[in-house]
Amino acid sequence: MNYTFDFAPVFTAWPSLVDGVIGTLKMSSLSMIFGLSLGIVFMMMRMSKKPALKAIAVGYIEMIRNTPILVQVFFVFFGMPAIGIRLSGEQAAILAMTLNCAAYAAEIVRGGVQSIRPGQIEAGRALGMHAVDIYRFIVFRPAIRAVYPALCSQFILMMLNSSLMSSVSAEELTYFAQTLDAQTFRSFEIYLTLGVIYLALSQFFSIALGVIGRVYFSYPAK
Repeated sequence: MNYTFDFAPVFTAWPSLVDGVIGTLKMSSLSMIFGLSLGIVFMMMRMSKKPALKAIAVGYIEMIRNTPILVQVFFVFFGMPAIGIRLSGEQAAILAMTLNCAAYAAEIVRGGVQSIRPGQIEAGRALGMHAVDIYRFIVFRPAIRAVYPALCSQFILMMLNSSLMSSVSAEELTYFAQTLDAQTFRSFEIYLTLGVIYLALSQFFSIALGVIGRVYFSYPAK
């Protein structure tokens, strides 16, 4: 093997890679927040006694969970202009990731809600608690606590899937790495560095989400 390793182009281009990390963090964080919020809405629709709402939620969840996220972002970026909706690469990426995250979050949270025993809700009513407080403290918070590790895993997976958003020119980490590769042809060094950065980002999200879990979902409730 006569290949000569040269990481100099990677070190020279570190400002671009930093911009890519910032873009990845931005898109992933926004998609997590919006996706979880929308997922809770679809979870409530999924558990509704109204057939129409339940059918809409089930149809959406099954459609998203059984199609590739790459196809979903292509639909948002290339397909939606046909009906007059044009988004930038970053906007399309955030929307596609949000919609994808919402479907998985809805099912994860639904599992947590179904783990709450009906007797706990009845006890809250017997104590005279308001319906909002019952849902907040007896249903929602314990449900999220129960499924929090699964949600964290899903969020980290979504962050890693953000690398696919480079296909619509969303300015995230992989996009900048591909641009650098086209300029320098140092594929081995660039993608090895890229893998290390994604590993570090995964650890960062794991630690950050763990801290959030200990602060908001620890016993006793704060």
